[in-house]
Amino acid sequence: MHLALTFAITWSCWIPIANGLRLDSPAMQLLLYLGVFAPALAALALTALQDGREGVGRLVARIFPVRVAARWWAFALGYTAAVKLTAALLHRLVSGHWPRFGMEPLLLLPFAIAVSTPVQAGEELGWRGYALPRLAARFGLARASLLLGVVWALWHLPLFFVRGTDTFGQSFVVYAVQVVAISVAVAMLYARSEGGLFLPMLFHAAVNNTKDIVPSGSPGAHDVFSPHASLEAWLGAVVIWASTAFILVWMARTEPGRAARYREWAA
Repeated sequence: MHLALTFAITWSCWIPIANGLRLDSPAMQLLLYLGVFAPALAALALTALQDGREGVGRLVARIFPVRVAARWWAFALGYTAAVKLTAALLHRLVSGHWPRFGMEPLLLLPFAIAVSTPVQAGEELGWRGYALPRLAARFGLARASLLLGVVWALWHLPLFFVRGTDTFGQSFVVYAVQVVAISVAVAMLYARSEGGLFLPMLFHAAVNNTKDIVPSGSPGAHDVFSPHASLEAWLGAVVIWASTAFILVWMARTEPGRAARYREWAA
């Protein structure tokens, strides 16, 4: 129900924009951000219906920081940058030259991540706060994170047809490959936080703000459903899936007997 409601709200907002309405108008900006916050809105509405005010309070309380080891903070902040720089090094080895690097001042990235982190509650309350524990209780964390990654990627699809977004005209294929892997990493942080959402939100903000340290978009691309993408994009996919394999192994080792824990986090 949550997934269907989320898609209904988001795509109802984003498809009109994708059909050519101007993104720079206030009304279209409102539609854009209403679509962004749809996962959380759907989760809060369903939680209110199912568990009342107390359930909503428990869900919202999960966005606040919890005590975790410092290495998981470092992972959340540095994972995407490490993937992008490793892919850049591979690009140099494979092609004989470096890919283009982003022009944004690196000193601004911590500020951008800090500002962006609370905004990620608009997605993470829904995807990880509501959907993931329910899927994990049924399928296990590894399969749930992969399944949710497919859904999460597909949810973004209309943005590939919206002029002015960084995904416009890019390969949805390579994007989906990477997003499914990112979903696994977010699920690991969720589990390490014992169902907390702050680290997933921080990770999400870091992904959004460090992915263009080494841009992988293809200028002028216009074939959304083609696998054709930049070498940097596919090398990034290789690097991220190499690390995702280790995360999935960890999930398999820690999985037995945790279904009750996931049900508790869903309550």
